[in-house]
Amino acid sequence: MLEPAYQADVVVVGAGVAGLSAAHRLTSQGVTVTVLEAAHGVGGRMATEKVDGFRLDRIGRLLSAAYPGPRLAPGLDGPVLLPFAPGVLLHSEGRRHRAGVPAGARGARSARGALHAVRALASAPRSVPAPRRTVPAPLAPGGAVAVARPRTGAPLGTAVDQARLGAALTRLAHTPVERLLARPELPAAEALAARGLPPRTIDGFLRPLLAALLCDPDLTTSSRCADLALRAFAGGRPVLPAGGAEAVPEMLARSLPPGTVHTGVRVTSVATNSVATAEHGVIRCRAVLVATDARAAAELLPGLRVPDFHPVTVVHHTTDDPPATGASLLLDADRGGPVAHTAVVSQVDPSRAPAGRALVSSTVLGPVPSDVDAAVRIHLSRLYGTSTARWETLAVHHAAEAVPAMRPPHDPHRPVRLLAGLYVCGDHRDTSTVQGALHSAERASAAILADLGAGRPMHTAEPLPAASAA
Repeated sequence: MLEPAYQADVVVVGAGVAGLSAAHRLTSQGVTVTVLEAAHGVGGRMATEKVDGFRLDRIGRLLSAAYPGPRLAPGLDGPVLLPFAPGVLLHSEGRRHRAGVPAGARGARSARGALHAVRALASAPRSVPAPRRTVPAPLAPGGAVAVARPRTGAPLGTAVDQARLGAALTRLAHTPVERLLARPELPAAEALAARGLPPRTIDGFLRPLLAALLCDPDLTTSSRCADLALRAFAGGRPVLPAGGAEAVPEMLARSLPPGTVHTGVRVTSVATNSVATAEHGVIRCRAVLVATDARAAAELLPGLRVPDFHPVTVVHHTTDDPPATGASLLLDADRGGPVAHTAVVSQVDPSRAPAGRALVSSTVLGPVPSDVDAAVRIHLSRLYGTSTARWETLAVHHAAEAVPAMRPPHDPHRPVRLLAGLYVCGDHRDTSTVQGALHSAERASAAILADLGAGRPMHTAEPLPAASAA
């Protein structure tokens, strides 16, 4: 058990990626840290369920190869990030179209690559036929039949439309982040319409892509945050952590000194120099960092604003006859059903499924249909052009508060220092991404080090009993 009189320089409440990353930064400067987590494992929303040899992420957030993870989280030097196929597949009117930016170097090289890719699309056949099969229309939320939005031609439009999109991506790919954050701020949907891109390009490509990247089907997100997401997409492919989302927080936890992280410890209150726990009494310290989700943080820190949230549902299926889409991320340009994006993730990361089986993971954004599995199966049969009747449902994971909303005006640098000795971090203090969580941890740990005058140990802490360490 934890000793009630135990002293630490800093107590971190929450063992998600933000708390673990901050703990790594602090311990690397000689600060003694105790991380307390109420759950029985680390990771928070980056959890992975294991079912019969499958690894099933609870929230299917997309990471980007363009994110500078090792710089923002020094303990992340080792995770293997596995890329999707270049660009995305767009399903429109029964056909699949390859679109998007290939992986490449950041900056000008990446921007040129984006333009070259779009020019190639303009001069090459623009569609890949999906096998034509007659399937029932998908169900919309509430059980009504969802009618696909009519559109003629490829979702990217004409060759001129594609060139204009390429030029826009070119500018975005090498625009400094500071300039993006200084742009006028609108809801993303309004900003797209105001930038002169053809409606076909917006509805057929940018809307479904941004919905997938932001987990926001209505694109109410700040246009500045949407620009950051598009910039990351232009700079590198979407990626998955090998072995599941939990691999990222688990690697951070392993990088900490033994005995730093304690799971199954519920914090009931915090002060600038102590935390009270339900199981182990009061733990004294010199500073407290609350690194939980937004709602839990507000319960410990009265007055902290709780944002709205985007709900996310992930449906996992398995089959022994996977669709022929390879390692591609598939989006529905027609928005003809509940699925926002889907992929045969075992083609990206074979460790997520046992040999001989494929894992298909599909994400539903917004309200959930009354019979989500049936609605998703019907929609997937259209998207993949194959029957899903024999697919086995492995799990349906719904998170009502999966992603903090970033509606304008949104401050991506919300304060992390509340008082000397009391700090907060997480994606709700930055952008609602893994990148935002890591960046807020960087800011919070820097504030703590500055206040404590760290760079050397402030005092010698008693060792924690090994039995309670996770």
